[in-house]
Order: sequence, then C-alpha cells, then structure tokens
Amino acid sequence: MRKSLLFLSFFVLLFLANEVDDVNYEEYTYEQYLREHQKAYPEASEHNFRKALFETRLQEIIAHNKNPSFTWKEGVNQFTDMTEEERKAYRGLNKGLLYQSILKREVPKRAASVDPKFMETLPVNVDWRTAGIITNVKNQGNCGSCWSFGAAEGVESTVAQSTKTLIVLSEQNILDCTPNVHHCGGTGGCGGATVELAWDKIIATGIASEKDYPYISGNSGRDYSCKKNIQPTTNISKYVNLPSNQQQPILDALANIGPLAINVDASSWSNYRSGVFDGCNQKSPDVDHVVQLVGYGTDSAKGDYWLVRNSWGTGYGEKGYIRLKRESGTPRCGIDKKPSDGIGCDDGPPTVTVCGTCGVLFDALYPIYTPPSN
Repeated sequence: MRKSLLFLSFFVLLFLANEVDDVNYEEYTYEQYLREHQKAYPEASEHNFRKALFETRLQEIIAHNKNPSFTWKEGVNQFTDMTEEERKAYRGLNKGLLYQSILKREVPKRAASVDPKFMETLPVNVDWRTAGIITNVKNQGNCGSCWSFGAAEGVESTVAQSTKTLIVLSEQNILDCTPNVHHCGGTGGCGGATVELAWDKIIATGIASEKDYPYISGNSGRDYSCKKNIQPTTNISKYVNLPSNQQQPILDALANIGPLAINVDASSWSNYRSGVFDGCNQKSPDVDHVVQLVGYGTDSAKGDYWLVRNSWGTGYGEKGYIRLKRESGTPRCGIDKKPSDGIGCDDGPPTVTVCGTCGVLFDALYPIYTPPSN
C-alpha cells in the first residue's frame, strides 16, 4: 500500500474527533434524546423507567468528560437508555476463537514487547479505509450477530483487494446457514458463534451478497431458516490465525496484508464517543464481541491506538469506529474467568489469558481469497 494513503488516517480521525465533541450535555434533555434517536415509549411507566436510566448515565457522562486524565470522551447514543441486558444483545457473547484451530495451539501467558527495529520497518499510520476495501459501517441491531458481521467484513475486504471490486456481503446468509452443533461462541445465529465457523462454512459453500440475501435479524432479534436456493457471490479458500496475544504479528499483518477480525471485551464500550479508549477491565477481561481491526496510528495528544470498526451503526463513537489504546511496551494481560458463556466450544478450557487493551491481541485472523482458475 502507498504510504501516502496510510498517512491520510491522521486527518480522517482528526476530523471525526472534532465533529463528535460539540454537544453541550449540561443542557441536554431526555426529550431531545428521544427525538434525535427516534425513540418513543407510549406507556408512562416505561417512559419514566427509561428516563431515569438516561439521566443517571448522562450525569456519569458529564462527570467523565470533566476529568482531564481520560484520553477519551463519552456521549449519548442508542444505548444510553437501555438496560445492561439489552446492551449485551449488541455484543453477542462471542468470547473468542477457541474453536478447533485455537484449541490446537498454545495461548501465551504474557505478551511480548515489540522490537523497536521492527517498528522502523512499518508505516507510522495504517488506515485501510483509505484503500477502498472497507464497506460502510453497518448496524447489527438487536441480534448477537457480531460474529457474522466480523466474518462478512473480513471477506469483503480480502476479496476487494484481489478483485478491485468492493461488494457488500450477507450477514444473514451466515447467520441462517452456519450450524453450531458444538456451541462454539454461543448457540448460533443471534445467540452467538465464531468467525472460524462462518469462514469454514463460506469455504464450503460461498457467501451471497447483501443485495441477494438482506439482513433482517437486526430488527426482530430472531433467527431464520437458511435460504438454500440463493447463489453465492464469492468465497474464500482458507484463513490464517495469527499467534495469540502477540502484538508484533498483528502490526505486521495490518501493515502488509489487510484488516483483521478480532475478539474484544466490549462490555465497557457503550458510552464511548471519541478519543483513545482505555476503560476496559484489564485484570479480568470478559471477551464478548467481534469487530474488524482496520489500522493503527498515533494521536499527537492521546497516544498510540488501534483503529477498530464496530457494527453498532454510524451514530456510535467516531462515526462507527473506536480507537483503543495501543501499548508501546509490554502489553497488559488478564484472565478471562468466564469462558463458559461463549469463549469456545463445549469442551473449552475453564480460563484463558487475554492480552492487550480490551483483549485486542487475544485472537486475530484474516481470510485468503483465491481467484477462480478459469
């Protein structure tokens, strides 16, 4: 990739950060929030309940933003008047990629620091959005389908790199047609699964376009039967799992190969608005969400970061993106003590070591597309 494209990331993110920090929350009302987010609660009891949730969180947001020690700002969004259980539905309880491939390899108990000489060989900033291989930010809605979004986005990007054509692919095709008999990352469909399961299925049968097989589970939050008569648009030939909890291979892959599917602890992401986020529980992370890692860089005021594309719509964060703190020394590690709620398959381990901010280094992978021989 040309470095001139990569350096555009700084200006893109500077624009985003300036655009999202212009709300005066001291004067912000629940009625204004309902109008802006097109919400309504006809029943007085629910309206009052939601308003109380909103006002409590609004005060927390105001207090957070007044603290100059934080490197990120918080703000209101679609989650502000939701219960924590409702918020969980947007994460999907996909706790990582302890599917067959990761069960066969050792997960390091600590993360190694990055060789400074290695960093000198890489671009200072990488932002794959400037290369024309990232589709627009999507919204998974009220369905634990993050795993299907991460899987579809990864295929979209790798196919676009090879064919020079960016096609929006079908998350619904993945949700409806990917069996999960061993409960890897959840119960399947809106109940959660893994990117590996999705990519194994795509290798076998391909994937349809969003146009041919549109996403409908976001509104209903329910699963649907597989439509087997729809023809696939593309496929992949295999995928690569990067070494777990190691920062250097991820930096190398981002700079020289492309975007990555990763699993993270997003349980504290709901209020994020802008800046470089560092608000996860690093001692006991609870990996529960799949996202697309599309770059890295350095903010002159807030430090090094990973650039992450979320699937919660453009109203979330920096136009649908979040920047996570990228550690220049030895990354922090913690122990995920609740792997049974989606960390892998039925026979997964009781605990797992997770490294990097919000577990960003725990498991990263990318697909490989092989053009047809004819």
